[in-house]
Amino acid sequence: LQYRIVERMRSLGMITVLPAFAGHVPRGVLRVFPRVNATRLGGWSHFDCTYSCTYLLDPQDPMFQVIGTLFLKELIKDFGTDHVYSADTFNEMTPLSSDPAYLSRVSNAVFRSMTGADPEALWLMQGWLFQHQPDFWQPAQVRALLHGVPLGRMIVLDLFAESKPVYQWTESFYGQPFIWCMLHNFGGNHGLFGTVEAINHGPFAARRFPNSTMVGTGVVPEGIEQNDVVYELMNELGWRQEPLDLPSWVTRYAERRYGAPNAAAASAWRLLLRSVYNCTGACVNHNRSPLVRRPSLRMDTQLWYNASDVYEAWRLLLGAGAELGSSPIFLYDLVDVTRQAAQQLVSEYYLSIRRAFQSHALPELLTAGGVLVYDLLPELDSLLSSHSLFLLGRWLENARAVATSDREAEQYELNARNQVTLWGPNGNILDYANKQLGGLVLDYYGVRWSLFVSALVESLNSGSPFHQDQFNQAVFQVERGFVYNKKRYPAVPAGDTLEISRKLFLKYYP
Repeated sequence: LQYRIVERMRSLGMITVLPAFAGHVPRGVLRVFPRVNATRLGGWSHFDCTYSCTYLLDPQDPMFQVIGTLFLKELIKDFGTDHVYSADTFNEMTPLSSDPAYLSRVSNAVFRSMTGADPEALWLMQGWLFQHQPDFWQPAQVRALLHGVPLGRMIVLDLFAESKPVYQWTESFYGQPFIWCMLHNFGGNHGLFGTVEAINHGPFAARRFPNSTMVGTGVVPEGIEQNDVVYELMNELGWRQEPLDLPSWVTRYAERRYGAPNAAAASAWRLLLRSVYNCTGACVNHNRSPLVRRPSLRMDTQLWYNASDVYEAWRLLLGAGAELGSSPIFLYDLVDVTRQAAQQLVSEYYLSIRRAFQSHALPELLTAGGVLVYDLLPELDSLLSSHSLFLLGRWLENARAVATSDREAEQYELNARNQVTLWGPNGNILDYANKQLGGLVLDYYGVRWSLFVSALVESLNSGSPFHQDQFNQAVFQVERGFVYNKKRYPAVPAGDTLEISRKLFLKYYP
């Protein structure tokens, strides 16, 4: 696959980036070279050393250059080179020492191992670490790491520049060139989200920054195929001299997208752009809607926008359905906006459930919980199931399709289920990559909500307090059960998207 990717990239005039040696070695190296100076690093995120805690070779150990250069020479022999290499020694890992001299030695050793294989080497490094652990990466530490490499021989990706730009507090990365990047999405979550004002002005501000070393713009999402408008905007800015007039830009966007002008659709997009797509301040998008989170009595329902703007955009898009309903991409957007409206409604019902429980109002709890579990979530599931791009079955089939044996297909499906739910054996990064897919909403999120409402009802009935930790243990069995249940899901959509959206609208439009 790598051969094909590299060949295709070069045929299009793209520059390929090969992975270089960042200093990490497997434990087996210690068996072959027992005298090397390697230190075991700590765990990553919520994973223990079964899955993390790699070893880092000391930059002054002679084996660092031997391994690093040999590794890169082998890669170049196989793939050729465009002279750009990536290496991230301390990404989300705390270095062994904060001594600037040590940090400089590390980056210098990494760079020398590159030039040992390719004298023209350019190092492309993620700048994520600086904003991820700002307490560790003070100016002296950042400068030391960056200056271990000759100026101009490293390009830093300012990875999350639309929300937390690093160039501003590092004097433009202390002279190293950088690329202004939009990250936008963590985990490939569904959920309308964007920071369009920051995206529209950010790259131009970075170019005007004193002694700016900015050399380009980049798009670095963890998951694509959502919120197309944000990517469309970001990719257009690379060709512009100044920020766009967003309302008129998005009006033209709607026309280009659907292939015909439509006043209602254009109005819907202007509403979406000013509200849900215009998060300001330090905006981090992991969809935090109660819909896709493990239920508790302390869930965050705050929005950065006016919810009524999304409801109104939903109404307008439905109105455009008669004219635009034959456009597949219009139907996709209708599902997406209806889904967002339903996500907001889930928060409303959750708040009603919580209020009813806290005031010991059993009838109100049963009503709100009943509507959520037995009507709203099933309706949302059937809406998602009406479009091929919102199907759990398609996600799982795609995973199975690349397997070379039945056993491998089972393994790939298990991973595909785990990735959108537990992400790890014990819910290590639970719901990080949450998706709203037909099948997943009913059989995973729906079952969790049903268990939660039942637990609250039981608590009021018996007069015993609700214990979150006990609930977490019970709901984990449900979550784990979903990962392993092997149930087959349709990979072909069913139902009329317009009809289902209209039915939801007539029932729930506030």
